[in-house]
Amino acid sequence: MIRLLDIFASLLGVLILWPVILIFIIIGMFDTGSPVFIQERMGKNKKSFKLIKLRTMSVETKSVASHLANSASITKLGAFLRKTKIDELPQLINVLKGEMSLVGPRPNLFNQAELIKERDALGVYEVLPGITGLAQVQNIDMSTPALLAKIDRQMIDTLTLTNYFRYIIMTATGSGTGDAVGSK
Repeated sequence: MIRLLDIFASLLGVLILWPVILIFIIIGMFDTGSPVFIQERMGKNKKSFKLIKLRTMSVETKSVASHLANSASITKLGAFLRKTKIDELPQLINVLKGEMSLVGPRPNLFNQAELIKERDALGVYEVLPGITGLAQVQNIDMSTPALLAKIDRQMIDTLTLTNYFRYIIMTATGSGTGDAVGSK
């Protein structure tokens, strides 16, 4: 049932929002010269997939978890995209491809050893990663691996259709600030 909702909602989202995505791709060409950001992430059963986002940081930014990145790396356009969560819209393509769900644990990088260990112990990789979820609406990011894994497991165990829609609505209406960026 969730997969059917994912397909329907992401297809509808892509059909309705493609002009918005296209506009920000064009604006992003002037901001960074490379407006689409593709990064290898860990998905269900620890399988690799290419996550698609709109670029919010300069092209030279190292491939690390957001909380380890330098806040000076965020572009002016990127700050707006993050605040409005528009940078996440291209992930609807990942959902259509079956690599992600609208709701699930955020996919991590392969170099986040502590988070991988914590999530592995709790079976978090048994489900598709998501664009949003309980941790995101509660402002829990990847800087606290044990807490994040615990909240991810809690979300998995309590995910109902009501919660699925609740997390999407909470995200769309501004709950959660996304992944924190370090001040290095």
